[in-house]
Amino acid sequence: MHPEIRQIQEMVDRESEVVRKIRRETAQVIVGQDDLVLRLMVGILADGHLLLEGVPGLAKTLAVKTLAAAVGGEFSRIQFTPDLLPADLIGTMIYNPKTAEFTTRKGPIFANVILADEINRAPAKVQSALLEGMQERQVTIGETSHRLPDLFHVLATQNPIEQEGTYPLPEAQLDRFLLKVKVDYPSREEERLILDRMTGASLPEVDAVTSPEELLRVRAAVRMVYVDEKIREYVLDLVAATRRPGEYGLDLAPWISYGASPRASIYLTTAAKAHAFIAGRGYVTPDDIKALALDVLRHRILTSYEAEAQEITSEEIAVKILEAVPVP
Repeated sequence: MHPEIRQIQEMVDRESEVVRKIRRETAQVIVGQDDLVLRLMVGILADGHLLLEGVPGLAKTLAVKTLAAAVGGEFSRIQFTPDLLPADLIGTMIYNPKTAEFTTRKGPIFANVILADEINRAPAKVQSALLEGMQERQVTIGETSHRLPDLFHVLATQNPIEQEGTYPLPEAQLDRFLLKVKVDYPSREEERLILDRMTGASLPEVDAVTSPEELLRVRAAVRMVYVDEKIREYVLDLVAATRRPGEYGLDLAPWISYGASPRASIYLTTAAKAHAFIAGRGYVTPDDIKALALDVLRHRILTSYEAEAQEITSEEIAVKILEAVPVP
């Protein structure tokens, strides 16, 4: 093993105990949904926001609340509705007639973990206010900008079935999400465990096993995970194939209006580092890339009218790209 990788591996061995504690604690409440819990961990370690898509009742909200409790930070749940205003999210200026002065009342966005429930039900002005917080890590109230906490993590949910009364998320905002995670039904065995656990005499509780300060230190360790040049080239090939598929022997150009942005390359590499860290490795392998590539690309490939007419999704296009691009 290369001396540099050996040093990184020793650091990963020291710091990864935090990950194991969080996973043990969340497992007391969340049954199954291993992929969801893993991706929630990837998001918080890679300092990225997640978009969770699935039908109601799949423990999306419960998983987010459980993770927030285990992390020990401040948690806010915001129910996005058509009548929500930006001030309901970020806060507002309150006038005090006694002092004839305005004071700032901060909104629920000033927390460590934000659950944006049914995010696609809020209008454009609210989405714009959230976008500033997601990208700039600050919000503007009146004429003053306010910094958000150093540990700031947005976990948004949306229902793929019911589209009445929803506002499609703009592409600029979708691009700010590290991963778009599809949440599926549990297996029969897992659902039996859920039934037994959630209908028992008492519901399991989650204790804080870490702190925002400790997680910020762990994030710094995640960024040190080694990525070989061949892995970097593999990431660039995957993203380039969404823009110029013909160069990779793929006849997908008629189905793609726009490919993934450079943010996809950055996020895929960062997420793969977190995935390797969770696995206890100080280096990224192609399997780390392949494990998260669909979650990074599925919301960044914009399909053409021709693809929509043939009912071809961006996820199907991403799968074809993953199958065609050579693995180092």
